[in-house]
Amino acid sequence: MSRRARALRALEPVALLAVPTVAGLCAYLQLSATGGLVLLVTLLCLALFFASYEASRPALRQILPTATLGAVAAAGRILFAPVPDVKPVSAIAIVAGATLGRQSGFMVGAIAALVSNFFFGQGAWTPMQMYAWGLVGYLAGVLADVGAFRRGWVLYAYGAASGLLYGLLLNGWYVLGYVRPLAWGPVLAAFALGLPLDVTHSAATVGFLAAIWLPWRRAIRRVVAKYGLR
Repeated sequence: MSRRARALRALEPVALLAVPTVAGLCAYLQLSATGGLVLLVTLLCLALFFASYEASRPALRQILPTATLGAVAAAGRILFAPVPDVKPVSAIAIVAGATLGRQSGFMVGAIAALVSNFFFGQGAWTPMQMYAWGLVGYLAGVLADVGAFRRGWVLYAYGAASGLLYGLLLNGWYVLGYVRPLAWGPVLAAFALGLPLDVTHSAATVGFLAAIWLPWRRAIRRVVAKYGLR
C-alpha cells in the first residue's frame, strides 16, 4: 500500500466522526447555515472515502465483489419500494463490511444509496444517505475485525441498531436543515414522527440478515479465500 493510501486510510475514522461533530456544534451554536455546513462536511467525508478506495489501487477481482453487492443492495431497495422502510441495504452493507472489510462495507452502502436514488430521485438528502448506509457497513467491518459477530446475537443486535442509527442521522440532518426554531419541542416531534419508520427499518434489517447472513457469508468467504481478496 502506498504512503498516500495509508494516509487516507488513517483519516477515514476522522472523516466519519467529523460529520456528527460538526452537526452537534452547529446545533449548539444555532447557526443559520447548519444544513449546508453539515452537507459540505458529508460530501468531504464521501470524497475522502472514494479517494482512499482509489488510492489503494484494488485489482478488478477486488472491485467486483464490492460493486456487485452495491448493485444488489440498490436493486433490492428498488424492488421493495412499495413497502416503506423495508429495505435490504443495511443488511447487505453489514454483510459486506463483515466479510470484505470496513472500507468495502462503506462503499457498498454509499454506492447503493447513490445508484438507487437515480430511481427514487437525487437531492440534497443523497450524500447523507450515502454517509449513513456507508457508516453502517464500515462499523460492521470494525465489529467483525474484533470478532464480535462470532456471537450471533451481536450481529442481530447491530442489525437492529443500524436501522435506528440510519434514522437518527437522516432525521438529524432534516431537523438541522429545516426545523425552525431549533427548540426541544419541534426537534422531539420530528424524531417522534420518524420513529415508527426507523423501528420498521430495524426489524426489516434483522429479518434480511436472518435470511442472507449464513449463505452469503459462506459464498463470499469462498471467493475471498480463492482470490486472496483481503
